[in-house]
Amino acid sequence: MTLAHKLVYVIDDDLSMRKAIGRLLESEDYSVEMFTEAREFLARAPHTGPSCVVLDLNMPGLNGLELQEALAGKGRAEQVIFITGGASGPTCVQAMKAGAVDYLPKPFLDENLLRAVERALQRSSEQWLQRSQRKEVRDRLATLTPREFDVLKCVIAGMLNKQIASQLGATEGTIKVHRGRVMEKMGATFVAELVILAQRAGIAPTSTDATKV
Repeated sequence: MTLAHKLVYVIDDDLSMRKAIGRLLESEDYSVEMFTEAREFLARAPHTGPSCVVLDLNMPGLNGLELQEALAGKGRAEQVIFITGGASGPTCVQAMKAGAVDYLPKPFLDENLLRAVERALQRSSEQWLQRSQRKEVRDRLATLTPREFDVLKCVIAGMLNKQIASQLGATEGTIKVHRGRVMEKMGATFVAELVILAQRAGIAPTSTDATKV
């Protein structure tokens, strides 16, 4: 599955720092967009692929922690790397607990920032891949009839056709037909594959407590 190109945002009200970071990242062939303040960045449409934000903690207006909170509140997926000229230990802990990839005090070494960006984009790529896989599975699930969906939940619970038939009040022959259609629509050859697909979409199996024979 191909993802959109990776993108690094730099948000810092210090022009010299912003340009220096931009030049460093571009020298490593990263695609970079730069902003002077957080609200300007929030006005931009989210990137539809892996991305991270190199973010100054102390900015006028919306500060770094407030932007991090705003991104989380909007369900945005950008990974955050904080840079700061001075902050307390509790602030660092708060940022990291909220999911920041790294927290770099100024002045920082170029290699430390580059390593942080690499980690952030790797994490973002993994999240985008998971999202893409989840959407693909849910698109397949949308093609199932309500009865086929019920059969799917029984199949991933490890139930036999006769158990599913008893659970759903149908004949074994009917369940066999539904089961075949489920496997075909979901693109699964084996039950183990169907289980993995269901897990990606967050589908819980039917309880088997009442169907033991």
